[in-house]
Amino acid sequence: MTQHCRNLILILGDQLDAQHPALAAADPALDQVLMVECAEESTHVWTHKHRITVFLSAMRHYAETLREAGWTLTYRDLDEGLSHIVEGLGGAIAALQPEAVWVVRPGEWRLLDAIEQHCAGAGIAFRLFEDSHFYDGPESFAAWARGRKSLTMEYFYREQRKRFDVLMDGKAPAGGSWNYDADNRQSFGKTGPGDLPDIPRFEPDAITQAVIEAVNARFPEHPGQLERFAWAVTREDAVAALRTFIETRLPLYGRYQDAMWQGEPFLYHALIGATLNLKLINPREAVQAAEQAWHADPEHYPLAAVEGFIRQILGWREFIRGVYWHEMPDYKSRNHFGHERPLPAWFWTADTRMNCLKQCIGDTIENGYAHHIQRLMVIGNYATLAGLLPADVCDWFLAVYVDAVEWVELPNVLGMALHGDGGVVGSKPYVASGAYINRMSNYCKGCSYSVTQRTGDKACPFNALYWDFLARHRKALSTTPRMRMVLKNLDRWSEEEVAAIEATAQTHRDALDVAVG
Repeated sequence: MTQHCRNLILILGDQLDAQHPALAAADPALDQVLMVECAEESTHVWTHKHRITVFLSAMRHYAETLREAGWTLTYRDLDEGLSHIVEGLGGAIAALQPEAVWVVRPGEWRLLDAIEQHCAGAGIAFRLFEDSHFYDGPESFAAWARGRKSLTMEYFYREQRKRFDVLMDGKAPAGGSWNYDADNRQSFGKTGPGDLPDIPRFEPDAITQAVIEAVNARFPEHPGQLERFAWAVTREDAVAALRTFIETRLPLYGRYQDAMWQGEPFLYHALIGATLNLKLINPREAVQAAEQAWHADPEHYPLAAVEGFIRQILGWREFIRGVYWHEMPDYKSRNHFGHERPLPAWFWTADTRMNCLKQCIGDTIENGYAHHIQRLMVIGNYATLAGLLPADVCDWFLAVYVDAVEWVELPNVLGMALHGDGGVVGSKPYVASGAYINRMSNYCKGCSYSVTQRTGDKACPFNALYWDFLARHRKALSTTPRMRMVLKNLDRWSEEEVAAIEATAQTHRDALDVAVG
């Protein structure tokens, strides 16, 4: 190993960017690259095997492209037994004696803090590059947020559309509207989704097979099975996955983006979250591909579908990242409702009699994936209503999904799904009774509980928990304009009915303490 280099470039597992900004500023003749695999990244939360495999396989494939491009690379793999990325960094600093360490902003505050502290302790210069993968950076978001009473994604999104000239007709939004939610979010009805387009599957090559063997050996008790692993882990596969979505599923994505159906975990969803978050594809590619498809064939690609997809990337994804860096590090510890109940054991097994949760958590454990309404309006909704400890819920979401990186997971879960940040992300709690789940899925037909009942042993737990949640938090929720009409429904019932709802909800919560679902 060379005993000296000018700059040591640490590339993290979610920074596999073909236009990596630190590499673009570096010289392969003078600077060297470090990549580190360590068990701690898979064990600080009990990480799903699919998520571990996606990260490690993508890293190893990316390392090969760096070597082919002429970079001198130090790659520390799992077999070396490093406990933390910083341990690998310390070893490389000692061996290579670099003048400086270069890092692109990590996806976790804790990791950035650890790297900065290590470099300071070692007396070595540290340079932080902003991540050019995103449209915006933390400083730009902070400037937008400054002076605002609340951070509203819709307003942020409209400014993004204008700034980057996406779906615009001069200074006006294409089609005359910024938002086409009214045309989207339909259910499949009684007949179901019918024939669905095939989803892309990428058979493991030799590199991925080696990772699968290593994960099974090192993390045998972690959730998930790898026999059918087929996620994209290379730049080439990621581009193919995006192309397949645009060609086969985007036309109906908007209409059915909130629909759920038993036995169909993927439906019309894009399945590119992991490749976006690992930087195998660029968000501009996804946005441009959708916009170009609409321009080329607006009859086949409805504007409502294209706008709905673009809003998730240019609007929501950028907004969520901005919130993360704007609110950290104390954001992670917030608990607006004071919920303290630990996570039920069946979150790791799907062994519950509530069929909607059985299906959504079951999909998660099988695939390392569930789509956004399964996450928000079934799992997150339940966690809020049942009073689960936000830190436990956030750790679970970070552990089980292939696309989970803390910058995107934490605000989505703590803020959007749990309202645990008190309204930074969402203007109201996203809670609902069983009626919503019944309207958007066929889960209720296969359930042990009755979605039409609020009280008693057969009542859908979502019903009792929902109304009990509103009653318990009525005073605080009444200050939220979007909740006032809903809260008035509490006045329809007698004291006896309210007491029965409270008793049914409490019985369910008490059962959670003995891990009964």
